[in-house]
Amino acid sequence: MANSSDTPTDPLLDALRAELPDQIVSTDPEDLHSRAADLGPADHLTPQLPAAVVRPQTVAEVRTAVRLARTHGRSVVTRGAGTGLAGGANAVHGCLVLEMTGMDRIIRVSAEDSTATVEPGVIVADLDAAAAEHGLMYAPDPASWTISTIGGNIATNAGGLRCAKYGVTRDSVLSLDVVLADGSLISTRSATFKNVAGYDLTSLIVGSEGTLGIVVGATVRLRHRSLAVETIGAFFPDLSTAASGVVEMSRAGVQPAITELLDSATMRALDEARGSDLARRGEALLLVQTDGHGASVEAELVREALRGLGAEVTESGSEEADRLVELRRHARGDGLPDEIRVGEDIAVPRSQLVACIEQMHDIAVAHGVELKVVAHAGDGNLHPTFSVRTSGDEPFEQVSARLDAALDDSVRTALRLGGTITGEHGVGGYKLRWLDWEQSPEVIELQRRIKDAFDPTHLLNPARGVL
Repeated sequence: MANSSDTPTDPLLDALRAELPDQIVSTDPEDLHSRAADLGPADHLTPQLPAAVVRPQTVAEVRTAVRLARTHGRSVVTRGAGTGLAGGANAVHGCLVLEMTGMDRIIRVSAEDSTATVEPGVIVADLDAAAAEHGLMYAPDPASWTISTIGGNIATNAGGLRCAKYGVTRDSVLSLDVVLADGSLISTRSATFKNVAGYDLTSLIVGSEGTLGIVVGATVRLRHRSLAVETIGAFFPDLSTAASGVVEMSRAGVQPAITELLDSATMRALDEARGSDLARRGEALLLVQTDGHGASVEAELVREALRGLGAEVTESGSEEADRLVELRRHARGDGLPDEIRVGEDIAVPRSQLVACIEQMHDIAVAHGVELKVVAHAGDGNLHPTFSVRTSGDEPFEQVSARLDAALDDSVRTALRLGGTITGEHGVGGYKLRWLDWEQSPEVIELQRRIKDAFDPTHLLNPARGVL
């Protein structure tokens, strides 16, 4: 897909075209622009154009591209489907973008071992569907699971609706094949569930946002797919009581597969965008799903606990409750056309969930902005979104400043409550400005030394993930 109108003045492009198949190297302006950024905020990190986009289909092509970039002193930015929300896949000027979506084979599903071996471009939902044929499932299920890739999920240690019970991506990755910054290829460990030989490089690379190496293969853990699933929708008169429902379920001895929290503003936005009628039912919705052989028993314990808090609870076998799960997956994507908004993915200990939500509302009032809250309530991961309806009277710069101040205060609040600046989206480039709020100088320096050990010339995804 090389653009014939290009003048071959760039030695990197000449080398790429000489050593790689022509169809996987593109300098087409449309490709360069469309692969220059992920879905993260563009106002803080304006991406620059890469020199080329390479879509490798083999490990050898990845190694060649990395070797050539290193020889010519160019950065390498790796991307999957580009669904990241933190600017982690934004190009830097003149870099090489490696788009891994062409390496999309599910190499093997082993029902006996409950594992799968895949290439990084495999779509998460496709892996889950392949596992389902064996009565298994791939547990991590971020909202973007129908379009995001395994490699991208590994890079950010993505979470999802089921992570409170089954863990985040790191908990499902057993072994990785990784191309390092010098073009060499390593495999991090065996594909066993238990392995304590040496440092755990697999866990280190998961969540490293492409700064330590390029994932070209993964062996992941699969779980048994439950035939028994119970979904419960509980509508509450206020958000704080709904959040306290998470603690009550824990006291009842239940660990749901899904525990999601939506506030009234989010429900209104969903109603407007999806034609639902959630907002008239209450001020908050707690969406709970139990699974396994004890799903129905646990579901009754959940219903009893939530009714005790005054919730209107759906009955067993309700089709509406199952429909609510799909609505929840769209909860952060449905905004209003006349609003400016910013949002994040802070996380706090579950015991601090109610306090955090209450303080988010105080922050919104203090800065004169609106607030929507969606949360993976089972593990304390909140997605607050601050917004302002545009009227044209207030300059955009002032609106943006108020929103950013509210966002900064929300991050400070999470940290004060023992939480983190990011629960699942990653640091990328967008959240670097908050990283030293959370991490000590000693921890930051240690991470820099790890980066230097893996990537001495800072070739891979520079200025992302670590300070």
